[in-house]
Amino acid sequence: MTQGFTKTECDLMIGTSGYSYPEWVDAGFYPKGTQSGKMLSVYSRIFSTTELNYTWYQMPKAHAIERMCKSMPKDFCFAAKLTRTMTHEIDADLWKAQALQYKDGISPLVQSGQLLAVLLQMPPYFNRSQKNRIYLAYLIDELVSLPLAVEFRHRSWANDKVFAELEKRKITLVSVDEPDLPDLFPKLDVVTNPDLFYIRFHGRNRAAWGSGSMQKQFDYNYSDDELNDWTDTRLEKMTSKAKKGALFFNNHVRAQAPENALRLIARLIKTGKIDSKNYGTLNNPFEHS
Repeated sequence: MTQGFTKTECDLMIGTSGYSYPEWVDAGFYPKGTQSGKMLSVYSRIFSTTELNYTWYQMPKAHAIERMCKSMPKDFCFAAKLTRTMTHEIDADLWKAQALQYKDGISPLVQSGQLLAVLLQMPPYFNRSQKNRIYLAYLIDELVSLPLAVEFRHRSWANDKVFAELEKRKITLVSVDEPDLPDLFPKLDVVTNPDLFYIRFHGRNRAAWGSGSMQKQFDYNYSDDELNDWTDTRLEKMTSKAKKGALFFNNHVRAQAPENALRLIARLIKTGKIDSKNYGTLNNPFEHS
C-alpha cells in the first residue's frame, strides 16, 4: 500500500473525486461484488487521498465522519466539498447557520489531521459581480478556521486582484483542467497558498459539457500527451511554490478517473517528480483486468 508520494520540495497526493461508483466494479477497478460500503476500504489500498462528494449533497455529520476516519489509515487524507446550499442554492437567511453546522460536522477530520482542504466549488454562473464578491468574502470569513480551496468555473475570476486576495488570506486557488470554452475558467498554474496547491481534472469533453448529464459531461479519457503537458510544464512550477499538492480526477465515467490517476502517478515516478520507494506495493487493478 502507498500513502502519498513525496518529492524533497513538495508532497504530492493523487486520487479521484469521489470513490463510490457502482460502475467502477464493472470497469474492473473494484473486485466483483464490492458493495458501496466497502469501496473506500478498497480504494485506500490504492490511493492515499480522495474528495468527499457526498458533503456537497448533504451536511456532514460528525459521528459519521469520525467513524470513517477511524476506519482509514491515519495518513489517508480527505478533501471535502462544501455543501451546495452555500455555493449553488444559497439562502441569504440560512447560509451562516449552515457554515457553523458544516464546521461542526467536519470537525473530526480537522482533529485527526486528515483534512487536506474544504473545497468551495462555485457554479459556472457565479461570476465576479459585486454581489458575488461580497458573498464569497463573507463565506470565507465564516469558514476561516478551516483550510480552504476555491474552485471558480467562470472566467471572470481569472484576475490578478483575485489571486492577490487569495494569497493574502492563504487560501488555495484550485487549478482546473476542463474544456476550453469561452466563459469557463482557464487552465492556470497559479499558486496562492504555499501550504497547498490543488488541481481538478474534469476532462475535456467539449461537446457534452453543457448537456446537464454528468455521465456525458465527465466522460473523458486523458491521453498520455495531455497528462504529460501537466507533468512536464505546469507541475514543475507549482511544486516549487508549495509544500503539498493535491490532484484529483473527476472524469469518473467507466472508471476513467482512477485509471488516469494511476497513469499520472507512473509518469511522475518515471520523471523523478515523486518518490517511487512505496510504488512497488501499489495495487493497480487495471494491470489485471
